[in-house]
Amino acid sequence: MAPVTTATSAAAGELTAELRGFREVQRLAYACAEAVAAQLKPGITERAAARMQREWLRERGVRDWFHLPFAWFGDRTAFVNFRIPLQFFPTNRELEPGMPFILDMAPVHQGFTADIGYSGCLGLNPVHDKLLADLEAHRELILREVRERRPLREIYQDVDRLMVRQGHANRHRAYPFGVIAHKIDWVRQRRWSPTLFGFGTQSLKGLASDALHGHRDGWSPLWSPYTFSDHPPQPGLWAVEPHLGFRGTGAKFEEILVVTDSKDPQESAFWLDDDLPHVRRWQEEKAA
Repeated sequence: MAPVTTATSAAAGELTAELRGFREVQRLAYACAEAVAAQLKPGITERAAARMQREWLRERGVRDWFHLPFAWFGDRTAFVNFRIPLQFFPTNRELEPGMPFILDMAPVHQGFTADIGYSGCLGLNPVHDKLLADLEAHRELILREVRERRPLREIYQDVDRLMVRQGHANRHRAYPFGVIAHKIDWVRQRRWSPTLFGFGTQSLKGLASDALHGHRDGWSPLWSPYTFSDHPPQPGLWAVEPHLGFRGTGAKFEEILVVTDSKDPQESAFWLDDDLPHVRRWQEEKAA
């Protein structure tokens, strides 16, 4: 499948068949997150929550992954004391009343990929509510500056500065290479779809191919604070995940940003879907 370069009247919500496929799998992943979140209760472990996500998606036809589902509870939502990649994998940490949680999954369905992050809390937690509310400004900033064709590294720095003004810490910097986003693409379906260290081998091959081509042409499929991201946004689909932390509590969203080669600012970049849980939450808060 060819890379995304244009969209048909994105401002009017008219998407190509290809983009509709990505939107459908992203909605499937968020439906999974909401279904699993509704079943969480005190005493459940991160491993059990990750297994619930896998089983829910497999029941609906998912057989391949960009990465297998993750779940983080309590101060692990802010990656407190994370030093090595193995610490990202689900543990036997148990959920407690008032504790924040993040569900993160990246299914591939019919070749289309999504990578989503869902932040919730088991009961009331004002700090968590504040983090979720403050994420809205990051979604707006990222879209605005991508449309301005600012270098990805500069946008990353502006996200950092906004976090500082809000009084929060940058927790996506704890991810490998400190990424705030990475490219995703259509994945050729295979009868057998193995994983390696929790990542789908077909998706890893695609990311490696992008890295090779990008290195040759002066761009990277990883959106990081480092010099290899010092280039304008590359057309395609980006899974973007600003992640805020404050005193042992973390919150993020992750969703697909579409970047095209259109000269029309409204169509040069847009969020693939505005009917997502975190967006609905912000809209409901404004209406209230």
